[in-house]
Amino acid sequence: MTSNKDISTASGDIAAGSTARPLAPGLHIAATPIGNARDVSLRLLDTLAAADLVLCEDTRETSKLLSIHGITAKLESYHEHNAERMRPRILDRLAEGKAIVLVSDAGTPLVSDPGYKLVRDVIEQGHAVTALPGPSSVLAALCIAGLPTDRFFFQGFLPAKQGARARTIAELAPVPATLVVLEAAKRLVATLEALAEGLGARDAAVTRELTKRFEEVRRGTLTELAAHYAAEGPPRGEIVLVIAPPTVMDADDDALDAALRTAMKSQSASRAAADVAKALNVPRKRAYARALDLAAGTDSSEGRSGND
Repeated sequence: MTSNKDISTASGDIAAGSTARPLAPGLHIAATPIGNARDVSLRLLDTLAAADLVLCEDTRETSKLLSIHGITAKLESYHEHNAERMRPRILDRLAEGKAIVLVSDAGTPLVSDPGYKLVRDVIEQGHAVTALPGPSSVLAALCIAGLPTDRFFFQGFLPAKQGARARTIAELAPVPATLVVLEAAKRLVATLEALAEGLGARDAAVTRELTKRFEEVRRGTLTELAAHYAAEGPPRGEIVLVIAPPTVMDADDDALDAALRTAMKSQSASRAAADVAKALNVPRKRAYARALDLAAGTDSSEGRSGND
């Protein structure tokens, strides 16, 4: 999910290799630090030291973490480009009673990282699957964003192409939960602008470099954040966006219609839609499309209800 390329090299005095306990056969899904090498558990260190094999996205990245903590382990790559070829080999080793650990470059495997199909096949073959919970940029960002955490939806990366991105954002708009989106720094401005257009002026937080020396959180509306980064330029590091859920009025079509009808008594459809969108915190495109329907005397409420 995030990169360990500038991972902190500060380490404790734990020597895991010589005291590692035997590891039970099966597949062990292990979370690794997202930036600070001290964010490890004793269980993780013991597990890595005792594993027959550690599967990594990039063996160079995992080697850095093992070196910091004085651990020697057998490493092999497992990523989206070799997964189809590697899975049968991994299943054969599990059938031999091996203990295998799956890690990502940073964070929790399977969360915006490869691994789901491997876990599925391991379960189908009757082997044990164990989780070693730990660092996650998704949860870290949620904790410090200052937005509701009782319900959240993890989107991962939005599509890079403008049309596909807009369609995905439209699908996210009615989701009654805080949204979590991953993004590369160079695409941040375009993504914030697209989110502001599709979701309205929702509160949001841009978090970057989580757990690292230059960790930063910037809070504001999507519109304000888009304007800030457009003026200042994209930040460095990898980004996790946290976006507030829709308000009650966001999903209330009757309230939108009533407000538009009132506003359109004295304004054009375009001006009324802009004012109502801002007042009710709904996407301007949605307000304008509905204003045009009302101005034309059509009622698309049945289509909007989703009932055939």
